[in-house]
Amino acid sequence: MFSESITLIPLVITFIASFYLFLLILSVNNKKSDTVPKSMMAVPIVLVVGIIITVIKPDISILAIVTAIASILVIPFFRNLKNPSTDKDQGIDVLNAPDVPDREEQEKKAEQAFFESNMSLLTAGKNFVLRAGESFPEENGLTQLLDFINTNLIHETKADGGAILLIDDFEDVISVKAYSGDFPPPYKLPEDLPHKVVRVETSFRFAQFALNENIFGAVATAGKPELITEPAADPRIYQNEPEEFLKCGSYIIVPMTLQDNVIGVVALARRYGSQVFTEKEFRSAQILTDYACASIKNVFSFQEIKEHSEMTREAEISGKLQQTLIPKQLPQIPGLSLGAFTNTSEGVCGDYYDVLPSRKDRVSFLISDVAGKGMNSLMIMIMIRAILRLIVNTTQSAATILSWANRGISVENNIDHFASLALINYDTTTNKIQFATAGSTPILYYNAQTEDISKISTSVDPIGVEKMTEYTDNEMEVHSGDIIAMYTDGIVEAVNSTGNQYSADKLIDTIKSNSKLSSKEIASLVKADIKNFTGSTRQHDDQTLLIIKVI
Repeated sequence: MFSESITLIPLVITFIASFYLFLLILSVNNKKSDTVPKSMMAVPIVLVVGIIITVIKPDISILAIVTAIASILVIPFFRNLKNPSTDKDQGIDVLNAPDVPDREEQEKKAEQAFFESNMSLLTAGKNFVLRAGESFPEENGLTQLLDFINTNLIHETKADGGAILLIDDFEDVISVKAYSGDFPPPYKLPEDLPHKVVRVETSFRFAQFALNENIFGAVATAGKPELITEPAADPRIYQNEPEEFLKCGSYIIVPMTLQDNVIGVVALARRYGSQVFTEKEFRSAQILTDYACASIKNVFSFQEIKEHSEMTREAEISGKLQQTLIPKQLPQIPGLSLGAFTNTSEGVCGDYYDVLPSRKDRVSFLISDVAGKGMNSLMIMIMIRAILRLIVNTTQSAATILSWANRGISVENNIDHFASLALINYDTTTNKIQFATAGSTPILYYNAQTEDISKISTSVDPIGVEKMTEYTDNEMEVHSGDIIAMYTDGIVEAVNSTGNQYSADKLIDTIKSNSKLSSKEIASLVKADIKNFTGSTRQHDDQTLLIIKVI
């Protein structure tokens, strides 16, 4: 027990020394941050608190415990003195913090070391970009670029083989686009494929897989790179043994991402028995894949611009040709009033109408809407026009004419477009109309006597779908004041700024409320009403209307 006052002297000295040590450490830290470990700052605090407790409650055990704690806290300080480099690496300098120029020098050295260690990756990335630029004018430029990237990836990662697979978004499949070297297949080979090196390599070179079928699709779907060093323990890897060249080694599979969308994967492989891929090689593959994606994006962007330019040029040409097929003015037909208009949509070129005084007793009216856009739809339009202009001069009925035209279009195996078409034959001697339709081109009939308007056409197979399709004739007598309207779906599907359609009801109301006017005036009013409804909203389909009124 400390009953004698003399025993307080060492405690007072220790208290003063501890307090001074605390102030000294605090002063050093204010001048140079993080120069003294936090454990050292705790030492004087622990000693001061221990001394105070010992004075209040004299007990040597308390002092012993406090001294032990202080000693333990001092250990890291002296450890740092012995090995200062370790703590410097962690951002701690024990005695003398380096001045700013020294730190900058260390940072420069670190950057230089990083640059030198990654020089080959930087060079490869630069070469990817340069090769992408060279591939722009090439017809198969993307294929050449992918082969170049794949070869460099194999070289930089010291892989035995590699492949690049791209996703087809429309079919949910992933296909091999570049392949080189030895690549033990990590997927189940087809049952009928011989286990021969050449056959397996050829099969993989042209392979296409469902996204949920194997490891390639799994990585693409997850969007996460994979380093596989133990394929036997990975359920996603299929073992095609016993042949040695089929045994799975290690794999690196990295998703290729453009603007947060996975477009494919880079796959690298090492043969069974070879040293497995390291983490460093895994990181290198990821860096190179990022470079590759940037290069591929440039090619994609160039292709989009080129395709848009070609489509714009094609649209201009096909649009001009379409105008030459549409009648510049309607013929004068005794007993009839005619009106028509066509609003073409840029790049569509799908609508066509014609008025053909085919015989003394017959006038043929036809309107067509060809599926598709641009030059392809225009070619179908030209073929239909040529066939119909030839056949309507015969005595055949409307349905037979459509059937013949359908067979003429359907025999062209390289054509995958079809057309909706309505044909009306008007007999000038009997005031009767005979009509037939293919597809869904509507015909409206306004009865002047009852003031009712109704759709008289039916929907059947379009022209060009099925060679043996038979079409049906319909006949009816028309009278003075009656109106027949033929139109394409672009009329009723015209949209305004809010996405609402013009609709068949609005068309019917416009025709019905202006039935006393001439066909030309009715057509003009419908055209103006559609323009007023749609405003400046861009339309995505041609609009064609043909009005026939019996005088």
